[in-house]
Amino acid sequence: MKKLLSLLLAVAMLLSVSAAFAESAEKGTIIYGSTTEIGGDFAPGAWWTNNATDNMIRNLTNDYAVTVTDQGGAYVVNPTVCADLSSVVNPDGSKTFTVKINEGLVYNNGDAITAKDFVWPMVFSCSSVATEVGAKLTGYMTYVGGQDFYDGAAAAVSGIRLIDDYTYSITIVADKIPYFFDMGYVSDMPFSIKYWLGDAVELKDDGEGAYIAGLTKDAVSAQLEYARFNAGEDRVSAGPYNLVEFDKAALQATFTINQNYAGNFEGQKPSIEKIVVVRAEDATWADAIKTGAFNFYDTITDGAQVNTALDIIEAGGFDYVEFDRPGYGMLNFQCDFGPTQFEAVRKAVALLLDRNEFANTFCLGWGGVVNGPYGTGLWQAQEAEEWLEVTLNTYSYDPALAAEILTQDGWIYNADGSEWTEGNVRHKKVTAVEAGDYVHNVTLADGTILMPLIIEWSSSENNSVSELLNVMLAQSEATKATGMVINQNVMTFTELINYYYRDGSQGEKYLVPTYGMFNLATNFTPAYDMSYEWTQDPDLVAQGYNLNRLYNDSLDALSMNMVYGTESTDPETYMAYWKAYIMLWNDILPQIPLYSNVYITMYPDWLEGYEQDSFWDFNQAILYATVAE
Repeated sequence: MKKLLSLLLAVAMLLSVSAAFAESAEKGTIIYGSTTEIGGDFAPGAWWTNNATDNMIRNLTNDYAVTVTDQGGAYVVNPTVCADLSSVVNPDGSKTFTVKINEGLVYNNGDAITAKDFVWPMVFSCSSVATEVGAKLTGYMTYVGGQDFYDGAAAAVSGIRLIDDYTYSITIVADKIPYFFDMGYVSDMPFSIKYWLGDAVELKDDGEGAYIAGLTKDAVSAQLEYARFNAGEDRVSAGPYNLVEFDKAALQATFTINQNYAGNFEGQKPSIEKIVVVRAEDATWADAIKTGAFNFYDTITDGAQVNTALDIIEAGGFDYVEFDRPGYGMLNFQCDFGPTQFEAVRKAVALLLDRNEFANTFCLGWGGVVNGPYGTGLWQAQEAEEWLEVTLNTYSYDPALAAEILTQDGWIYNADGSEWTEGNVRHKKVTAVEAGDYVHNVTLADGTILMPLIIEWSSSENNSVSELLNVMLAQSEATKATGMVINQNVMTFTELINYYYRDGSQGEKYLVPTYGMFNLATNFTPAYDMSYEWTQDPDLVAQGYNLNRLYNDSLDALSMNMVYGTESTDPETYMAYWKAYIMLWNDILPQIPLYSNVYITMYPDWLEGYEQDSFWDFNQAILYATVAE
């Protein structure tokens, strides 16, 4: 009876959702089903967090970058925004870009866009105030004079100049020149300083460089917090769509065309009048799309879902596009506490999971295993396909080898200090530094600290990957027999991200290292740039870099040299560094790659001209789509 009542309630809720969307589901409205819940952080450029759906929303509502990537993923100048772009390498090795923007561009509220709108975010990224409000910005490391400004030794950023109302220049420090993706240095977007920082501040340049007069934490923090999460009519933006409504409880956002939008780099403007983003649950998405709760399902990942989607499409009413993923799914470790700080443990976890079987089960032929931080949609991976296959350690399923590696690494004790015996949890003698405050540690009478092989795993709710990992890894007989315990802790994706980022702005508890393992996924932009991903600078780590907290000199150096010190005209040198980076990463294993898959995106068959690809996302492709006559 309880199961029947639950089923009837679920059906009622589904019908209620369908009815709520009945009016907006007519031809011409895209109802976008997202498997990642909206976090509601709409700050520019992932200043705080980088939830995938939040990022898509940012890209829908913000545009007018000076340089952008085209349909092939190559950087191009955006003539809708940029009237002129020039650059010069200076005698000291620094490089100055001078940008003149077009007159007549306006925000969604009609306010004029000028050079100041491009300049102030760069100045803000050089300010210590950005750090004080928790933003993850490091412009001070990029622009000449930025470090002095950040340190309070200069009143302005000498390398950022406001030349006139429509012209500005930026000078990049010499140690970041050359840069393989140097056109990205001028991919600046305009943001309204009044909207983001309030009326108490003003951008100025008195001849020595740009600065923000009146900038203090007290002056701007309240307005930043408001602007970051605001979805009201007073939200100021300059993209193809306006965010007009956000229901946090329902995880639903609504967008309409920004009538003031001048077009993308090809002058393209949207014609789809309305977009509604809703939460798509793994368990109910197929029924939801059949009943009209949503009609657009982007980048379907799960092989079973792909096959179900193709069945729905065959029945009529939908079409689809297929493309390789420029990323991968993974088990992600934090490597500064608990058992996952030890390389042997990370490798043992990899050997205890049959990744081929996992990929086959999850992707069902729509993807497969990768052995490093890349996806099959990347040009680098396509160019190096044979090298990747013969060079990298595949960590093939081998519980016996996992046990051997753990034994060699010192996981040879029971909780009482006696020799480990099967059926018990393995323990390792650790130093006080290694032990840290890990909650499961055991201290013997003689002061010896034993760390048990217990891994706390943060797992997002209603996630098919999580469910499969729990069966194939956490609860497997091989894992138990090896003396390893993996505790699954199910939570919302937003909470998972807060723990992963250790985002103290969202609560003190998130600052405490708690979970050593997360199941996540990532996609790369056309600029494969891992610089600072392995930084050992504690200030940068505190700002959100090196989220794995793995500190390795060689990995850090390779990630930097791959892009800094490599000319944009020298792909051979770039690829040599890329291969060396991938090979070392594969050996250290800060993550366990699980799969890279073929995506399909399904959409209503009345949508014409929709073309999506590995680096041509929904927010770009939807501008070219029209409603069939």
